[in-house]
Amino acid sequence: MTAPEAPNSAMKHALLWVILLCMPARTVSLPQASRLASPPQFADAPEVRAALDSFSRNLAWINDQQVRLTEIPAPPFQEAQRAAAIKALFSSAGLEVQIDKAGNVIGELRGADEKEIVVLAAHLDTVFPASTEVKVRREGERLLGPGISDNGTGLAALVAIARACHEAHLKPRRTILFVADVGEEGEGNLRGMRALVDAYKTKLRSVIVLDGSGTDHVTTKALASRRLEASITGPGGHSWSDFGMPNPINALVRASVRFINTKVPVSPRTTFNIGQIEGGTSVNSIPYEAKLKVDIRSESEDQLGKLESALRECVAAGVRDEMESARDRSKGKLEWKVELLGTRPGGDLPLTSPLLAALRAADEYVGNQSRIERSSTDANVPLSHGIDAISIGAGGSGGGAHSLQEWYEPAGRELGLKRALLTLLGVSGLAEGKAR
Repeated sequence: MTAPEAPNSAMKHALLWVILLCMPARTVSLPQASRLASPPQFADAPEVRAALDSFSRNLAWINDQQVRLTEIPAPPFQEAQRAAAIKALFSSAGLEVQIDKAGNVIGELRGADEKEIVVLAAHLDTVFPASTEVKVRREGERLLGPGISDNGTGLAALVAIARACHEAHLKPRRTILFVADVGEEGEGNLRGMRALVDAYKTKLRSVIVLDGSGTDHVTTKALASRRLEASITGPGGHSWSDFGMPNPINALVRASVRFINTKVPVSPRTTFNIGQIEGGTSVNSIPYEAKLKVDIRSESEDQLGKLESALRECVAAGVRDEMESARDRSKGKLEWKVELLGTRPGGDLPLTSPLLAALRAADEYVGNQSRIERSSTDANVPLSHGIDAISIGAGGSGGGAHSLQEWYEPAGRELGLKRALLTLLGVSGLAEGKAR
């Protein structure tokens, strides 16, 4: 893809001034007329220029950190080793660092106003189990490995932006928290972001989530979802001598066939996925238990409720059909249950949000265009609480997310880093005197 033509220097300065004007009011506000009369006081801020310039100088280091972090396993609920590496990187960037009870790594860049907080976050965990080989290999400029893009890209950007702020001696007006959070993937149920919002809710003004690569989108709409587990249990037995007794796997298969034929609307968009099936101990044993895990998503809470009810009805019907077809019911019966493993709330960022305005100004400055999307990310949690939040890619390009063939290419990374930093500064502001 051809890179967009960069604006000339005068245009960049004007656009940077627009971004800084979108910042929250300073501790000592300037009269509106004087602010408009002398835009160079913002555009020529040496700290901002130095931070932006640092990315091109440190690109090789950023790529290396992405590889190093990706090669540290971080399966769900086992993020501690990767968290320790991030903590060290945050400390070297001059942040005050702590790891909270949830396992989130929190690096603080204290602002002039400590009563208002802006968060820049990227999730630590991957979807891959502990046994997955996470060694990154290189094919030309392409990096390949599970988790290299989701969310190796976001984590590398998080530490790169923290380092840029440190090297440029940036002093924000609002305090900035750089957060590497746990529990975004799978059954993590957004536990890291939930803990963060609970801890800082009264001070939290904006949340920017770095998730994956690309710069062509901004997630402002939180997609609601539920994760469910259906389990069926029975007495179990021998495949020969106990043939004909009710079989939990048979019942689960019957239920699954029913469920996958469930009709869902195109609008509001609604989806379901059977992601895991477990059960049995050997090929010649009638299992005593079988389970499946289902992910359901919808733009409508009503449709989520209908899909959950449909799953329960299908499991009940699968058990009933298996019991009716069993030759020998004297050795026991089947029991079933459907449990909620997790739920992700929905929410929407207002189009008039200062955070969205800051993102749009940053896009304009770097010569980027991005579309609004609905997705399920860490931003779901703050949005559900009425806190301004977005999720964006951190630059470059990637593909094969959640697969063993996942890849990332760094070309275009610098644009994504500048976009993220300018958006962050657009909502955090600069301390009085730092843009003169």
